Amino acid sequence: MYLCIRPKEAHKERKLKHKTPLSYKVNNEQEAEKAILVGVEPKNTPLSSTSIYLDELEFLAYTAGAETIRRFTQRLEHPNPKTYIGKGKIEEISAYVKLHSIDLAIFDDELSPSQIRNLEEHIQCKIVDRSSLILDIFAKNAQTAQARTQVELAQSEYLLPRLTGMWTHLQKQKGGIGMKGPGEKEIETDRRVIRDKIAKLKEDLRDIDKQAVTRRKNRESQKRVALVGYTNVGKSTLINLLAKADVLAQDKLFATLDSTVRKVVFPPDEITYAPCIFLLSDTVGFIRKLPHQLIESFKSTLDEVLEADLLLHVVDVSHPQFEDQMNTVQETLAEIGAGNTPMITIFNKIDQYYPEATSDDIFEDEAIYDLPTLKKTWMAKLNENIVFVSATNGQNIEELKELIRKNVALV
Repeated sequence: MYLCIRPKEAHKERKLKHKTPLSYKVNNEQEAEKAILVGVEPKNTPLSSTSIYLDELEFLAYTAGAETIRRFTQRLEHPNPKTYIGKGKIEEISAYVKLHSIDLAIFDDELSPSQIRNLEEHIQCKIVDRSSLILDIFAKNAQTAQARTQVELAQSEYLLPRLTGMWTHLQKQKGGIGMKGPGEKEIETDRRVIRDKIAKLKEDLRDIDKQAVTRRKNRESQKRVALVGYTNVGKSTLINLLAKADVLAQDKLFATLDSTVRKVVFPPDEITYAPCIFLLSDTVGFIRKLPHQLIESFKSTLDEVLEADLLLHVVDVSHPQFEDQMNTVQETLAEIGAGNTPMITIFNKIDQYYPEATSDDIFEDEAIYDLPTLKKTWMAKLNENIVFVSATNGQNIEELKELIRKNVALV
């Protein structure tokens, strides 16, 4: 069952204080690649939504190590099946790329192999789609053997239908006695190599999964709680706060890929006089248009979510489209089979939340919501397991702990 969100007609654009477009500067020893962003606006999509989607794409580009120079958008009924965008827009982009020496063009959708080939031929720069960009970030952030194997498998499955002579070390077939004959075409050899690699990675992943299953079986007698949410909503900061852990917490997308499990002990309360003890796991964040190869490859990691007794759904309430992000998380949970697990919704980053005037919430435009005010909004009425916090400054964490204690006792 998906989360019930208030009607769209109640929405008005919220005034937020956040980084302006094209403001992400990459500080690397190597010179950052110069990138442009390209998106198609369906005719029924508000312009403000398209801008926010490209904000997220820019943040992805920044996380991957690219510096965004400019954005291009085109309003179309449907993307062009051959080139994704129209002929006139291609000519505009091509001229800009040539004039400003742009390294790559990043498209906010998954492109077909033929679309990538046609775009590269016309625009004359490297073409990267959204899925490829996300896979690149995952590869960059993978630290453990499990995460590296999962990402490599996802990359190989993404690459298989897109082979266009990319493997230069296989350009020549071996010659000599006994090797004459029709032989194989290069593309056939490439595909065979990739398929063999995929089979080997799946075998390696099965071995790693067996170890993970053994570890989870050893924890079956303990109650398990899992943090879930959109990427970069503050899950790692929250686990550090609740479990006194040292999980990497950065203002970048997908900073955490591996499941982190920590034992949490809340002291005895005044009613039961018993401590609250459970295992808390931090999992990979979700995102809009998450490549299906990653969902498949990371299912073993997401088993921590599937086997949890209670989910803590962390929401960045300061994001202008946090409701869409909530639905993305709910859809992903349903896809992996965890849609009906008991859940607490944690609206995080309330210290950065600015009001949005609606028919039932009237406040001064630039006033920050305080906690009593937040508890009177539509968000607090979604269900009884709602709490508002700021993980960064520790605001209202005690109420969160009490709500967790109450729910852990019920599962």
